[in-house]
Amino acid sequence: MATKNNYQLHLKGFVGGYDFDADYVDYVLSKNEGKEVHVLIDSLGGKSNTALSIFSAFKRHGNVNVHFVGMNASAATIASLGARHITMDSSAMYLVHKCSVGFFEWGNMNADDLQTLIAHIEAQKKDLDKLDANIAQMYAARCHKDAGELLALMKVGGWLTAQEALAWGFVDELTDYEDESAPILTDTMAQAMASAGIPIPDLPRTSNPEQSAIVRFFNSLASFFTGTHRSNAINDQMTNIPNNPSTMNKVFTRVCAILAYDHLESNEGRVTLADSQLDILEAAINADKQSIHSLNEQVQALTAAKQQLESSNQQLQSDKQQLESDKLQLQTEMQSLTDSNTQLQAEIAELKEKPADTSSQIVSDKNSQSDTTGMQSYFNTRCNARRLFEQMP
Repeated sequence: MATKNNYQLHLKGFVGGYDFDADYVDYVLSKNEGKEVHVLIDSLGGKSNTALSIFSAFKRHGNVNVHFVGMNASAATIASLGARHITMDSSAMYLVHKCSVGFFEWGNMNADDLQTLIAHIEAQKKDLDKLDANIAQMYAARCHKDAGELLALMKVGGWLTAQEALAWGFVDELTDYEDESAPILTDTMAQAMASAGIPIPDLPRTSNPEQSAIVRFFNSLASFFTGTHRSNAINDQMTNIPNNPSTMNKVFTRVCAILAYDHLESNEGRVTLADSQLDILEAAINADKQSIHSLNEQVQALTAAKQQLESSNQQLQSDKQQLESDKLQLQTEMQSLTDSNTQLQAEIAELKEKPADTSSQIVSDKNSQSDTTGMQSYFNTRCNARRLFEQMP
């Protein structure tokens, strides 16, 4: 069983705030995969969507032990339902109640405006009924009871002592550690809880006005519900409490991941780091700078490639335009040849249809010469032969 000094997770304050963050829960569980994880919870609730995410994370891990101290309500109790084993300090308190939504409306309305508002409120009620039924079923599965019984308990919305929480089945075991003191209800805290609409537990009262974290938590609640806010939409919160980071210690998830720490202690808004831790952060910053430099070089290379592609694209567009121009010119020449061929075919057809000339109209273009007689031709041939004989040696 975990003690004060060996909890891997401390979930306190507002569910969904810095100290009760689903991403940080996932980070710690991933570091302890296959190992037993002990979680300390001390919270009056917050966002139901964060609670459901943490519930699922605990259930997926499969080996989470939750321990409740102080006063725990609504979303904080939902988050614990995914744990394998749940313990509770014998002096702690436990509250389940129906989901609520902040509702504010100012101004004058006519009958149509009122009807629209009524329809919107009815839609909100249906959504809240579904959320209540779902959460009641989750409680019932943990307590091994009927969901109707849990829904009735949520409707009453009263605080349960540790013994009552055990009897209902919300927790599996009660503890009595020496270092865990019983919660004390101050007048300031009671007034803040009343302003926020949260039931006031039956605890020892004191007029001590010290501004503890839980008092500041409820003061933020009171300022929210009494301030000039307006909301007509369901805010998926069990207690509908705004996230006010100024009232909580920060987890510094990114820094913790770099330093391989589960959490850093914040004292009055300050965190002290050793030189070795600063060296680790400096190395991480330098590594990030190198990564950024590498990314810048890649961006420059991609930019140059993009410019080259744009230039190539422009050349392709120019070539395309030239091809289109050549295509148009070829089409013009083909049309011209087609027209010439058509004209030639017409002329041929016309010549075929005209009658041929008569033989009397044909005039010979030969020179008009008298034919030489056969005797003259023989005489000339003989003279030539004689001349050639005489010329021989």
